[in-house]
Amino acid sequence: MSRDKLNFLFLNFGHLYDHYFVLIFATVAALTLASEWNMTYAALIPYATPGFIAFGMFAVPAGWLADKWDRRHMMTVFFIGIGASAMATAAAQSPLQIGIGLFCIGTFAAIYHPVGLALVVEGQTKTGVILAVNGIWGNVGVGVAAMATGVLIDLAGWRAAFLAPGVLSIATGLLYGVFVRFDRREAPMGLSKKPKPSLAGVERRTIIHIFAVIFFSTAVGGLTFQSTTFALPKIFDERLTDLAGTATLVGTFAFVVFSVAAAAQLVVGFFTDRYSVRWVFGAVATTQAVFFLAVQDLTGWPALIVSVIVMMAVFGQIPINDVLVGRISTEEWRSRIFAFRYLVTFTAMASTLPIIAWLHATWGFTALFGVLAAAAAAMLCAVLTLPGSTVVTGKPAPAE
Repeated sequence: MSRDKLNFLFLNFGHLYDHYFVLIFATVAALTLASEWNMTYAALIPYATPGFIAFGMFAVPAGWLADKWDRRHMMTVFFIGIGASAMATAAAQSPLQIGIGLFCIGTFAAIYHPVGLALVVEGQTKTGVILAVNGIWGNVGVGVAAMATGVLIDLAGWRAAFLAPGVLSIATGLLYGVFVRFDRREAPMGLSKKPKPSLAGVERRTIIHIFAVIFFSTAVGGLTFQSTTFALPKIFDERLTDLAGTATLVGTFAFVVFSVAAAAQLVVGFFTDRYSVRWVFGAVATTQAVFFLAVQDLTGWPALIVSVIVMMAVFGQIPINDVLVGRISTEEWRSRIFAFRYLVTFTAMASTLPIIAWLHATWGFTALFGVLAAAAAAMLCAVLTLPGSTVVTGKPAPAE
């Protein structure tokens, strides 16, 4: 295996770990602790809030430090730090200690998106497919979190659910540290081998316009992603009553939908490397708007089939903004720009749960789908204003 491919493999595992670790408590461990510590689930969940706040809040300083210091050393810190934090959380004896542990996990988890993604696109001209592959690993982490944590709880208790992946992450970090040390003489990710796109000739006003579209679509994407991934099991519980009569079947259907939909990132990444981002993004936004409206009142098999299409459009959006950031940002600022992009994403995601609760309690999921369709339509209007320049087509700028 070449050094570039090995480095990419480490970065992919990092994305998997990132989403895995932040969901251990929220998916299964909290349910176990509720009975073990004689607390209600509602009383226990708020202790996870500091971790999710840290996940977004520390992305910007992590990106700044990576740009000023060294991205690959920051990734070593990520692997070891998130692993050690999980192991410390396993030793918690009270809800307050759990909250502190989850805050530490969120702090180190904040490193990955601004730093890991900057490394993924570093030195690459065509970034759509590699970002899509990396994104699929992150989605796998979401699915693995529930399954692996449940198995560990059944085998050895809830503490093992934090301890075992913590040990694994530290071991990965030590291996990555050794790899980085012996790879110092090589340009990371083929930086010296591949030409970088140039922004020469692109007006400042155009760059600002593109960033405005990126951050607006990022906010809408965060709202859509969190709404659909969080609400889908409950939607299936209400609308697949003839197909999924138990919690296990509901979870299985949700897992299958998420797994199938994750492949859409690869398809979208392929097209963004070959066609204008404006039209690829426009097709994704249109699909979201149309099928959010289509699924509003569906039940049974039609609801399941249309849900697959909806989630493919939602997951398919994930690599597009990262492709744009990778193309338009300079090497020196890339980690910080990725950091701001994910700060916007996580801020939007934080506002989603109260919106879901209010809409569902007042009008049901039909209203939620209507809101998401309107948001997708607004995103489509913004995306169609993107310029047709080399910055968003994937073609290198002409030589001067």
